[in-house]
Amino acid sequence: MATDTAPVATAAPAAPLWRRLLPVVVLALAIVLVFASGLHRYLSFDALRQNRQILQDLVARHQALAALGYVAIYAAAVALSVPGAAVLTVAGGFLFGALEGTVLVVIGATVGATLLYLAAKTALGDALRARAGGLVHKLEAGFRENALSYLLVLRLVPLFPFWLVNLAAAVLGVPPATYVLGTFVGIIPGSYVYASVGAGLGSVFDQGGEPSLKGALTPQVLVALVGLALLSLVPVAYKRLKGQRVA
Repeated sequence: MATDTAPVATAAPAAPLWRRLLPVVVLALAIVLVFASGLHRYLSFDALRQNRQILQDLVARHQALAALGYVAIYAAAVALSVPGAAVLTVAGGFLFGALEGTVLVVIGATVGATLLYLAAKTALGDALRARAGGLVHKLEAGFRENALSYLLVLRLVPLFPFWLVNLAAAVLGVPPATYVLGTFVGIIPGSYVYASVGAGLGSVFDQGGEPSLKGALTPQVLVALVGLALLSLVPVAYKRLKGQRVA
């Protein structure tokens, strides 16, 4: 009598080490190339002042192409963790206006941050978690349970470097969809603040003044960002209160 045998599921073999490390190696080589060629020096207010007319003419004649190029440059700068993202954000407001500049910044930053997150997750995430101690595993479990809320807090409050949050999310196992959503939403307020500064940068140049980012995050702005961050923690507090009631 014939008997049916169910197929036994086998785990997919792990990707070779070289394939997992390839994204990080490519990013590292790109970072070396950027700094060796001096391209990072163009992310400054002086470079923006010197090339002001050329950039404005380019945006006026080819706005869609200029916007696409700006997003690509921003994404590359974030993925490579090149210093000067704040200057790029101000430049977005200067060239495209506060509202459109914010949209382009958020898209570019989200794409770049996601590329870095995926590269770190592929090459380092699983390996670091496998070698981590109990404390890291506890942090991972707590973070993943409320990943969106915690990620929004980290994005809204500018306490930690942007690249560090990208790597931490990869190591702590934040799901990709949650990471993209938290990054996209969390960087909108801060991006709008800096883009608004950029929208008034033309008058600073006309008067011969020196642009500065020191006055961008005023006490009022910081209070608003902290308030949004606390609002993001409401679901976490609700879960804990609900758990206590059930217990």
